[in-house]
Amino acid sequence: MKQKRNTEMTNKVPNGQIMKARQAWCLYEWANRAFATTVMAALFPPFFSSLAQSSGATASEATAWWGYITAGTLLVIALTAPVLGVLADQGGSRKKFLASFALGGILATAFMSSLGANNWQPAAILYVLANFGFSGSFIFYESLLPQLASGKEMDRLSAKAYALGYAGGGLLLILNLLMVTYPHSFGMPDTGFAVRASFLTVALWWAVFSLPLFRQVPEPLTASGSKTSKQTSLVGAFSRLRQTFSEIKKYRQLSLFLAAYWIYNDGIGTIVKMATIYGAEIGIGMTHLMGALVLTQVVGIPCAMLFGQLAGRVGPRRAILMALAIYAVISVGGFFLANALHFYILAGMVGMVQGGAQALSRSLFASMVPRHRTAEFFGFYSTSGKLAGVVGPLVFGLVGHLTGTSRLGILSLVVFFVLGGWLLSKVNPEEGQNTARQAEIEAGLQLQK
Repeated sequence: MKQKRNTEMTNKVPNGQIMKARQAWCLYEWANRAFATTVMAALFPPFFSSLAQSSGATASEATAWWGYITAGTLLVIALTAPVLGVLADQGGSRKKFLASFALGGILATAFMSSLGANNWQPAAILYVLANFGFSGSFIFYESLLPQLASGKEMDRLSAKAYALGYAGGGLLLILNLLMVTYPHSFGMPDTGFAVRASFLTVALWWAVFSLPLFRQVPEPLTASGSKTSKQTSLVGAFSRLRQTFSEIKKYRQLSLFLAAYWIYNDGIGTIVKMATIYGAEIGIGMTHLMGALVLTQVVGIPCAMLFGQLAGRVGPRRAILMALAIYAVISVGGFFLANALHFYILAGMVGMVQGGAQALSRSLFASMVPRHRTAEFFGFYSTSGKLAGVVGPLVFGLVGHLTGTSRLGILSLVVFFVLGGWLLSKVNPEEGQNTARQAEIEAGLQLQK
């Protein structure tokens, strides 16, 4: 059965074209991670805050508005992802959905460069659209993974993509931070102009490096063996979702993994989202905060690749558990954080495990998904990931508020890694993979020898 898991591409095209398709797939991560680093993490939050404050809002009000916008966007994506996945699967349109979401995100990011003072409402709308495009495109991008590789090769391919994402996002981030820090050296009048120009560079970067995927990666087949299907209506999509929920017991290992992922990824996401504001509270300057962000990207490049190799030796589940143990150490270390050096050390440790944990989570999940329903199941995967961005920050904030110190808030994240790791240890990947293969057989998915 494992031999039949080889992708449809592998059976239909020469090896050289397979390699080009895999490289093009990985390059999309290089392309759109620039949005995650430059826009989401580094420049847009303070840019939005400055726009809101120039409109009369206080700093705390601007922060609250930003929280509402971020949470609202995540909720919309989480609610729509499974339905979009079903529509893409049934219509054989994963690449079309990917292109539509990517284009929407690229255009919204480009229009950010036109924002002026007092435009916080348009800025909020553009960010929602850009983030929706970024996150939505990833559902269909990740759903292509099972068509390109299998087994240990899937782990390595997923890790390679994450490494390229770190490299691409980090490279453009460095350029953008140089532009913002030294605008005159780039022929720009001031920092504000440089920030807006950075948004445009992200849009161009995302657009240009996305093109190889659409040229080199073919559209996967549907269950009938064709690239199209007649049942592409919303009614059909919701009917398919109801059927999936009724079959959930059949995919026990996949469901158990999603529960584990929801918990431990909540801890990972909280560290990513709260690191800079926590560091600022401790008294670490913005230069060091941005420097630590760059360090995370740089360290993440080789370490993501190394985790792909590690998974080949010990298996993806055990490699993820090792990463979660290090995350628990990071949470404890954050409790004792005292200066910029400590922050850099913790940032380096995050870089060591972040890409590996997420890359192997993706490939482990993909290995237990029926190929004819990859977009649907990755819609659930995306929903789990987005909802995971809610509870962790809430616990972090509540613990800090009740105790009067964010140090206990960061320490509380240990629970997410311990509980998530414990659930992950109960997952049986082989059973989950066998269930997926059986579903493919029942659906009549055409597999060639």
